[in-house]
Amino acid sequence: MAWPRGRAGRFARVTDAAADADPTAPHAARFAPIEDAALLARWAKFPQGWERTYFPNLVGLELEEVRTDYARLRLPFRPELEQPAGVVHGGAIATLIDTVVVPAVGQAYDAGTAFFTVQMDVRYLGSVVQQDAIAEGWIEKRGRSIVFCRAEVRVPDGKLVADGTLTYTVR
Repeated sequence: MAWPRGRAGRFARVTDAAADADPTAPHAARFAPIEDAALLARWAKFPQGWERTYFPNLVGLELEEVRTDYARLRLPFRPELEQPAGVVHGGAIATLIDTVVVPAVGQAYDAGTAFFTVQMDVRYLGSVVQQDAIAEGWIEKRGRSIVFCRAEVRVPDGKLVADGTLTYTVR
């Protein structure tokens, strides 16, 4: 299921074909939709719907889609995210990469399972200038207590501007 951002910040269901046509989501079709309504409801509020503010809320990340072992988040542009040269700060892009894999990792476990980043490598391949950044994150391999992930960040026209590899531990 895909949830594009609406004017009121609400999510609306779109068809898989519409999601697949998005140049910012070239990997989505490789991952099965989640059919479990309770699981979808649990992740639909990520990262905005918690009872308190966490770092991804401060940055302004928004969930666009979650599938089995896959998620897509958007970092809406705002001037506060820029560094003095006029591009979105690399730390904001790294936050997007680190956070996009959270629903991809977490949707396979019960609520309350703890998982943490233990390694992250980021490559900056281009810049984000006065536009949104959209990240896809997916699982490459799951072990019993280690999960290997990848993420890519694109701008709205589909240009790849950063990618990363991540390792999470699950407890």
